[in-house]
Amino acid sequence: MSGRKISSCVQIQVNFMISFLLKHKLLSTVAFLIVVGALWYLFRPEKLFINQRVNEAAPFAVDRDAQPIYTGRLSRKLHETSGRATVYRQPDGTLILRLTDFHTSNGPDVHVVLATGDDPALQNTAPGKALASVEVGGLKGNEGDQFYKLPANTDFTRYSTVAIYCERFHAVFGTATLQPF
Repeated sequence: MSGRKISSCVQIQVNFMISFLLKHKLLSTVAFLIVVGALWYLFRPEKLFINQRVNEAAPFAVDRDAQPIYTGRLSRKLHETSGRATVYRQPDGTLILRLTDFHTSNGPDVHVVLATGDDPALQNTAPGKALASVEVGGLKGNEGDQFYKLPANTDFTRYSTVAIYCERFHAVFGTATLQPF
């Protein structure tokens, strides 16, 4: 087919689409709104500009009730992230992860997880590879002090990294390698 015939076919198709959209304005408007709504839901662009501050008091008295057993500094991976992650054991054996002086970017579907230190997804410089992890909980806020209850049987010899992780885009915002206290 010559270039002129292809151009003519494309022009006919474009004219047909424009004619169809003009004749069916309501259908076009509804389809447009559905696409925009779906894109908004997936990407949640307003979260780029909104910080959610949380200042939860520790769920235990600071004096000798809970013992710190692991700690680590949070550092940047794909987004600026800072603060400290500390694991406490309460007298009844309950494990608590506490994030203090915490700050990271906001985003859709962000979670706090425990990961193995050698997981290749922790080394990625771009989103895309799923992280093998133990779910701790949905991120309560992207700034401030907060705590999360950990599963009782958590194996810190295997899951020694706290990660701030966007499940939707498989993006690791930041991590902390836990060291014995």
